[in-house]
Amino acid sequence: MRSLLHLIICLGLIIGGGCGGKKSSQTPALTGSADISTNAFSVDSKFTVLPEEGMKGKVVWLNASLRFVVLTFPLGQVPTLDQRLSVYRNGSRVGELKVTGPQRDENTVADIVSGEAQKDDDVREK
Repeated sequence: MRSLLHLIICLGLIIGGGCGGKKSSQTPALTGSADISTNAFSVDSKFTVLPEEGMKGKVVWLNASLRFVVLTFPLGQVPTLDQRLSVYRNGSRVGELKVTGPQRDENTVADIVSGEAQKDDDVREK
């Protein structure tokens, strides 16, 4: 537990240390070395964090025999009627949906056009 606390503090200092100085157009690299006695480590590579774009929802209910699903999305990101969406499971595309409605708040109904869908599958714009 103590080494985990040290790791969190070290990472906070490394990341927070770059916030107060002169701004650069280049992405800073995190450098450092491993300390075997405390099990602490640091990252020696450059990284970039990008916001996820597009709408993303989830399958919350499925009627396999009638081939339709109920989807939920964050408020303000519900797809429009007749919009085509892709279904993903474990990062792989497994199906295609067409939004048919009805729609209420953050939930909407879609028909399964091709492939399949299961509860908790991810749904994204095609």
